[in-house]
Amino acid sequence: MPVPADDPGPTALRMIFGGQLRRLRERAGVTREDAGAAIRGSHAKISRLELGRVRFKDRDVSDLLALYGIGDGPDRDQLLDLAHRANQPGWWQQYGDVLPSWFETYLGLEPAAATIRNYEMQFVPGLLQTEEYARVVVGLGRAPDPDGRAVDVRMRRQRLLDSEAGPRFVAVVDETALRRPLPGVDAMRRQLRHLAEMSEAPSVELRIVPFRAGMHPAAGGAFSILDFADPELPPIVYLEHLTSALYLDKHADVDRYDEAMRRLCEISVCPEGAPAVLERIGREL
Repeated sequence: MPVPADDPGPTALRMIFGGQLRRLRERAGVTREDAGAAIRGSHAKISRLELGRVRFKDRDVSDLLALYGIGDGPDRDQLLDLAHRANQPGWWQQYGDVLPSWFETYLGLEPAAATIRNYEMQFVPGLLQTEEYARVVVGLGRAPDPDGRAVDVRMRRQRLLDSEAGPRFVAVVDETALRRPLPGVDAMRRQLRHLAEMSEAPSVELRIVPFRAGMHPAAGGAFSILDFADPELPPIVYLEHLTSALYLDKHADVDRYDEAMRRLCEISVCPEGAPAVLERIGREL
């Protein structure tokens, strides 16, 4: 019964543990309805637990493991330990007053990813933003952030790229985003220089989709694809809207976005050419 050796964070651990509960239930031949009744709940509650969308109560976990035939022993101890780790708060929860609830799930998945592929057509990717650029972006269409706590979250996220255990980040940015002097011309030039510097980082692959590429399959908007090394976690596509977000993990959906990303990489300026493009755009602002 595999249990992750490295802690990928509570959100990913909830998904992993939920998947293990589902397999144990199916192996035991127990329906969701019967499992729900065993913990004084419903089949919908079992579904949420198995998808890793809620925290795990000790009593529920103990009762389910007993129902599935997992008695005292190493397997049970490992599963209980995994459930406990999955219930630990993530660092971002201290910023709950400035974060939309639908974004907290993404913050939990980000550090667990082996690769993050992000396409942006309006903004510089959050993981590559300067603080002054981030301050302007965070303020767009949102409540004021006078204490800078929302910006602090964005800056803290960027530590992922400094970690040897962090994900590989493939950033595909539309030229439109790079020519929009969002915080002002001078600030945007500083942002472009920062992008050029970050493009040299071993964990970053920066690609630019030029104007001349014309229309393409991803013209509908920004998206991210998170790929995980842990076989328990399927690839996830993240789509952010003004007041909500979508998390897609069905094979057909992921395949469509995977193909769109492949096409974007084909028509983009290669990583080696990105610094020269950034320098030229900076001069032309």
